[in-house]
Amino acid sequence: MKVVPTPLPGCVIIEPAVFGDARGFFYEGWNKARFAEHGMHFDFVQSNVSSSSRGVLRGLHYQWPKPQGKFVSVLEGEVFDVAVDIRRGSPTFGRSTAVLLSAENKRHFWIPEGFAHGFVVLSERALFSYLVTAPYDKAADAGIRWNDASLGIDWPVSAPQLSDKDAVAPFLADVPAERLPVYAA
Repeated sequence: MKVVPTPLPGCVIIEPAVFGDARGFFYEGWNKARFAEHGMHFDFVQSNVSSSSRGVLRGLHYQWPKPQGKFVSVLEGEVFDVAVDIRRGSPTFGRSTAVLLSAENKRHFWIPEGFAHGFVVLSERALFSYLVTAPYDKAADAGIRWNDASLGIDWPVSAPQLSDKDAVAPFLADVPAERLPVYAA
């Protein structure tokens, strides 16, 4: 497997070793020992799968005070996936990074605790997989507006389909400090 850094320290792209022949392919999506060899020690407690159609944008979501790290991949289709550092005091606070994830490229993306996450579907349909480090907690559920200009995200869609919640999420500057994670060096 290959670990590809992003401009946001901690957020990494994982490119698994893929073995294929005329019958199809095989790869390890997750191997605790192999990831530990690369200094990545994750404790996943929940697995989620979502299905969305072209133009659906989910995010930018996070949990606080019970943060989730997310290890995401696409099982079918293609998405533009985004992570945003929202940790108060972080040297990269408010910065984002994006990666194209697809069933074809088989990439995975690790988004650590303290980051907001979202994606938009570029294919007709996408089947999206998440392994998370903390269970979903409705009381800790939070979000940032997908089109917050201060984040500088160059989304490949201009009028996505949004949930009611995502359509009215606050801009990062409007989120009370106590509702944001804290950077720990």
